[in-house]
Amino acid sequence: MNQISSSSLRAPALGALLMLSASLVFACGNILQSLLPQRFGMSSTGMAFWQYLIASVLMLPIVLRIGLNRLRTRRPLAHLIRAFASALGVHVFVYGFASGVPIWQMVTLLATGPLFVIIGSTLCLGERVSSPRIVAAMVGFLGAVIVSGVGSESLGWAALTPVLAAALWAVTDVMTRWLAREETPETLTLSLLVLITPNHLALLLLANAFAYALPAGVATDLPFALPQGAGLLLLLALGGLTAAAQYLLAFAYRLADAAYLQPFADLKAPLAGLVGWLLLGQTPSIWFWPGAALIVGASIFIFWIEGRRPQDGAATAPVASGG
Repeated sequence: MNQISSSSLRAPALGALLMLSASLVFACGNILQSLLPQRFGMSSTGMAFWQYLIASVLMLPIVLRIGLNRLRTRRPLAHLIRAFASALGVHVFVYGFASGVPIWQMVTLLATGPLFVIIGSTLCLGERVSSPRIVAAMVGFLGAVIVSGVGSESLGWAALTPVLAAALWAVTDVMTRWLAREETPETLTLSLLVLITPNHLALLLLANAFAYALPAGVATDLPFALPQGAGLLLLLALGGLTAAAQYLLAFAYRLADAAYLQPFADLKAPLAGLVGWLLLGQTPSIWFWPGAALIVGASIFIFWIEGRRPQDGAATAPVASGG
């Protein structure tokens, strides 16, 4: 009995450690997402395609372990739309890096995501949202507004790309909740893993076909061009980091409930700011720290509220959409 109790107590702590590790890996990936377009001339769509192609190859063990037979579904179109929204969110997000938006601002503005999820879940799924969740989402959104620098001359349209990415990933999240009513977690995970790269390919080809109508840096005349030398090594490292982060997330969600892990996931914002500051010299604005504190504080608040409720065990979460 003591061994069982000890093991059950260690699992959440290990899950939290894995989530912190995933947040650090994501922060390192953000560094490469910033470097490859700005210093090696990669288009944002080309970088996203190769990043997820490499990650998909490295994640084949997960696909094989789940089994392709789990792809059977009565709602193939819904799975396609879900994967497309996820991939489009990635392309919008990396375009922000290609436009020169600093990492601390990009990652922190993703905190608008929970607000979009609440709106989508309420309007589309008819879910009842608790008051604490609404308060936490609004406080997190306020923190994101402070970090964004609204009202300052430094805020450009490109700084809103992470907000659009958060909205697109919220679509993925809401559709996942809807599909989860009749689909197994294995089917939800596998469909995203299998469909994500074809959708990145489709977006890459579309972006190059309509490059004349898109902002500079989205597409190039050579859509499949790879960087040379150090740039190629960094691209391979980016794909590896993406796969590693997804592995860490998968194991974390197997060990602990998503509500318990959320505060540790939100540490991604200050970690990204710190890593960008140390490695790229991107000094956060004076408003970054109070804004990030509000975001993390909102997560701690909802963690405390939901921690008082009975838990059914670790939640199964799909592979993350990006970041």
